[in-house]
Amino acid sequence: MSNPSSNTTSTAPPELLEALRGLITHTRQQLLRRVDVAQVQTYWGIGRHIVEFEQGGQNRATYGKQLLSRLAESLTHEFGKGFDERNLRNMRAFFSTFQIGTQCVPN
Repeated sequence: MSNPSSNTTSTAPPELLEALRGLITHTRQQLLRRVDVAQVQTYWGIGRHIVEFEQGGQNRATYGKQLLSRLAESLTHEFGKGFDERNLRNMRAFFSTFQIGTQCVPN
């Protein structure tokens, strides 16, 4: 991206350019915040599913390590980086620590 003030030869009206810069900048910031919220909600939801559905609400299923390993392999194959066993453990811990999130995270 170029610096907005570096183009001094522009014939576009400065007030229009400034309004558009503000709009674009504001929209980009909103988008980043929404993506962050969606990512947190997704990780919390993954943790919830692991704890509630796969482990029956117990702290650790008897097959927990194998479960996370298998999930990590499948999710990484399908969705790429970010779903390794360590991250899945972190997502599970995130849900376990912040279970109050059920009030603000959609199913």
